[in-house]
Amino acid sequence: MITTDFVPGSPCWLDLGAPDVPAAAAFYGAVLGWDFESMGEGAEGGMFRKDGKVVAGLGKLTEEGARSAWMIYYDVADVDATTQAVERAGGTVRMAPRAFGDQGRTAQYSDPAGGQFAVWQPGKITGFELADAPGSLSWTELYTTDAPAAREFYGTVLGWQFGDMPMPGGGGAYTLITPAGLPEERMQGGLMQLAPKDLSLTNGRPYWHPVFAVDDCDAAVAQVTGNGGSVQMGPADMEGVGRLAVCLDPSNADFVVLTPAQG
Repeated sequence: MITTDFVPGSPCWLDLGAPDVPAAAAFYGAVLGWDFESMGEGAEGGMFRKDGKVVAGLGKLTEEGARSAWMIYYDVADVDATTQAVERAGGTVRMAPRAFGDQGRTAQYSDPAGGQFAVWQPGKITGFELADAPGSLSWTELYTTDAPAAREFYGTVLGWQFGDMPMPGGGGAYTLITPAGLPEERMQGGLMQLAPKDLSLTNGRPYWHPVFAVDDCDAAVAQVTGNGGSVQMGPADMEGVGRLAVCLDPSNADFVVLTPAQG
């Protein structure tokens, strides 16, 4: 369960780098019911809101050769210490620690296999204002080529606790993620091992993606396809999880829509 009661290691923010900001704003508005709030005249980005609450950010994709993708940020107490931990554990610093005035500090990294993620050291801004509700982040997921190595890295860097759940049909194990010291009710995501050939979006490199809660998975998928996006998998019912679909927006940024199981 993702909450806005942030603790070290919990998801606290996410943003999308898109080649066409107005088009992305319109797409996610249609699919997730988000309103886009520009940062101002001439700005190439802004905030998404759901029912008036900030849920994510949107900015212009500027990195040469980069694909459009969602970046997930995790809460940390000290960005500098986290950066040192990433380097000691074999990761790469993609963006060195930087401050946004008194709002907070951030940095971006790649894990040893290439999965990209970011961290946020809160100041006046702690993170998104809505989670685990329709139209907001409800889960985070890593597709990786080496699950044991990913557990070792993220456990060392972010202090996560792990547990395994068997995949349906004998398809191996799905690793569940919980912040350090918290009960299973605060599980926030998972990681799954896949072969490089199954990671075609990134030419075999591991990647994170967000899962957004929706009231009606099929209706959300209809909005995805009706607004220029596509579906990689689903909609499908997953026992104990709910009905979900793995989707791509018109710029091939991946995300999941999920109607959670009841009870």
